[in-house]
Amino acid sequence: MPPDDPAVATVWGLGDYHRFAKATVWNLGPLLVRACGIGPGQRVLDVAAGSGNVALRAAEAGADVVASDLTPENLAAGRVEARALGLELGWVQADVQELPFGDSEFDVVTSSFGAMFAPDHGAAAREMLRVCRPGGVVGMLTFTPEGLAGRFFGLVAPYLPPPPEGALPPLLWGDESHVRELFGDDVSALSLTRDTYAEHASSPEAWVELYTTTFGPIVAIEQSRSENPERVAAFDREFLDFARKSTGRGGAAEYEFEYLLIVARKRH
Repeated sequence: MPPDDPAVATVWGLGDYHRFAKATVWNLGPLLVRACGIGPGQRVLDVAAGSGNVALRAAEAGADVVASDLTPENLAAGRVEARALGLELGWVQADVQELPFGDSEFDVVTSSFGAMFAPDHGAAAREMLRVCRPGGVVGMLTFTPEGLAGRFFGLVAPYLPPPPEGALPPLLWGDESHVRELFGDDVSALSLTRDTYAEHASSPEAWVELYTTTFGPIVAIEQSRSENPERVAAFDREFLDFARKSTGRGGAAEYEFEYLLIVARKRH
């Protein structure tokens, strides 16, 4: 898929990604900041930044931060959040596969469940390393294929348009051997750590409602109802069944997702 593809930006701009992130992965931003050792005086780039889950936390830690994302709606939400927090950082519309920054411009490059969705994994890895200085850090959070995310995206994929020719599955970024191959000899150290986080809702129905109203790809499915009412109705049934089977019994719902924490140091 070519950089700055408007169709991709449109899909991720549907719904309310900021509300979605706040309800799901928001608490992981500080974790990535700590893992990368981000602090005052550092120049940080957060790619596929969404509304600033990591970028805002890096700015709070005293770093000079630029947040880049393909989707204007995400950047707009991030600016609003930054103003509310009294934080100053840059917001740039950009594709991780072709970043508009100079070589070795940043001390740390991060991405939280963002760069993994770029179709060309090799291009994304090369660009993140290119703009990172020698001895600097590239840190990422990605979903693993074995965890709940694998089953979730397996459910959703048949209802979405086919990926572009040659695109690699996003969840490969959660496979350690794939990550090692992507970074190869360009890094002098590579730490890969699996862990989990939980998403909470008052019920499976409430969890489904969050996704169908805020998460762009699923909002796109729901918006096709007038053209394909039976198909969307089938998806709704499958999704609710998935939600009910994927959580423990009881009134509240909890969904445990496995992720991979990647911390790579660029070779001098």
